[in-house]
Amino acid sequence: MNYIILSKELVFPDVSLATPEGVLAIGGDLSSERLILAYRNGIFPWYNQGEPIVWYAPPKRMVLFPEEIRISKSMRSIIKKNHFQITINKAFEAVIANCRTIVRKDQDDTWITDEMHQAYINLHHLGYAKSIEVWKNGELVGGLYGVAFGDVFCGESMFSKVSNASKLAFIHLASLDYKLIDCQMYTDHLASLGAREIHRSDFSVLLSKYI
Repeated sequence: MNYIILSKELVFPDVSLATPEGVLAIGGDLSSERLILAYRNGIFPWYNQGEPIVWYAPPKRMVLFPEEIRISKSMRSIIKKNHFQITINKAFEAVIANCRTIVRKDQDDTWITDEMHQAYINLHHLGYAKSIEVWKNGELVGGLYGVAFGDVFCGESMFSKVSNASKLAFIHLASLDYKLIDCQMYTDHLASLGAREIHRSDFSVLLSKYI
């Protein structure tokens, strides 16, 4: 299969040209300018250390409309007990570092490469990448980070060191002023929280509306 190879020019092909698996292009760089252009057009990077950068625009997009967040009775009980403290943008670099190093079931390596790690820190310094932190007894025990434009939050990764910490971060995210939360790819975990898949073309329309 012939993939579209990016040059130094800051441009992406139309998302409709992505493969059935969602691969749109390969190459380019992770400069802040290119990442901002990518997210504004519903494109995100996803690759492993030592591989070329791969840009995705999947045919089905996992999203959460905040009003559809699903909070279980057990989670409502946890929230009510108020054992956790939640902050925003207080420890971005610690959150992305934990997302990168946390051990995950059935996953041997991380997709947050050295280059990607630094790229999102750069976006954070520019005010685009944001984090939600979950604390217990002064210790960072969970959180998430992503990229925000207007009324859209594009989630990238989350982590938990104790049960339900990342769920708390996600539920708090849904309580903020965003109209659309991009979760990128389907997982059972996200579906259990109310996220669902929509077609790529519908996602593009929503991006144009809310960004």
